Amino acid sequence: MRGDTPERAGLDPRELNRLVQEVRDLTAGERPWAAGVVVVAGRGPVIAVEEAAGWAVRYTSYDPRTDAGVELPPRDRVPVTVDTPFDLASVTKLFTAVAAVQQIERGTLGMDARVGDYLPDFHAAARHGITVRELLTHTSGLRPELPLYDCADDAERMAMLRAEPPVGVPGTYTYSDLNLLLLQFVLERITGRRLDVLVRDGITRPLGMTATRFGPCPGAAATEDQRRPWAKADRGMLRGVVHDENAWALGGVAGHAGLFSTGRDLAVFCRALLAGGAYGPARILGPDFVELLLTPPGLGFAVDQPWFMGELAGRGAAGHTGFTGTSLVLDPATDTYLVLLANTVHPRRRPPDSRPRAAAATRLARAVKGT
Repeated sequence: MRGDTPERAGLDPRELNRLVQEVRDLTAGERPWAAGVVVVAGRGPVIAVEEAAGWAVRYTSYDPRTDAGVELPPRDRVPVTVDTPFDLASVTKLFTAVAAVQQIERGTLGMDARVGDYLPDFHAAARHGITVRELLTHTSGLRPELPLYDCADDAERMAMLRAEPPVGVPGTYTYSDLNLLLLQFVLERITGRRLDVLVRDGITRPLGMTATRFGPCPGAAATEDQRRPWAKADRGMLRGVVHDENAWALGGVAGHAGLFSTGRDLAVFCRALLAGGAYGPARILGPDFVELLLTPPGLGFAVDQPWFMGELAGRGAAGHTGFTGTSLVLDPATDTYLVLLANTVHPRRRPPDSRPRAAAATRLARAVKGT
């Protein structure tokens, strides 16, 4: 991939200029949408936008009395650059999904096989006949999460997961971190390798994504001053360690969260999928299996969701968001992608607001239409 002008990418430079300015504005003011933001957008092999704004580290703590961050002196703040890694949060799920489809392609995992066939000790999932497909499509009926962070040790955490039955109607969509956690355990059981090794050897190393890895990740953008009652654990200001409390409780490697990455690395990931699973000499999936990932309702990927894809939604755009402020969208119909990385939870979490994600995606969609 190469950086070049919007015109070389077949994109309207006026819309992309507006995109860049609007992203910069997200970090402005006393209470910005995010302390820092990186945006990368492109079409085909060309990166047309790669910009950074704001701060990787702006606050030393959060003050609940004033409901505001305690700012570092300007000389001590750390600016965001295009090379700054961010905690991807739930964008991690896409890598777990690709790792699973790689095993489906190899014939070692069955799409409609029952989880109990691989994990008989997960007796609740086995008893209810939860399938691999249901995990990948969030239709297992499992609740969104469990308080694994409150367990005394790993044995208690695993006992809780093994005993957890569906609470919803199987076949009905209910977004759940537990789906990708169970999928992680399936993958680790059938391969004998940890998820971080599967992601490294099967995805990031072949694609040359050298900045993408599970934490710790020194130099990453800071996230939250994580304390109760607004958080689920008392950990203080976080930087370079996973924000998600359950992923933290599981040692930082989890199917639903834990990866750190940069905008450029995620652009490579998007490019590989848009090119049918290949990037340069590397191939991580065959074209038919990429299509399987991205065909509605998507496997791990959300498809055509205007709330964060804006006007890119509607023709098969796929992607995901992360609680920390991250998102990516790839649009096979126009061969375009958008990566938006932000630390919206710095210095503390707020009610999610995906309007800036949707607005950025709409700018890219209009940049295609304007050419």
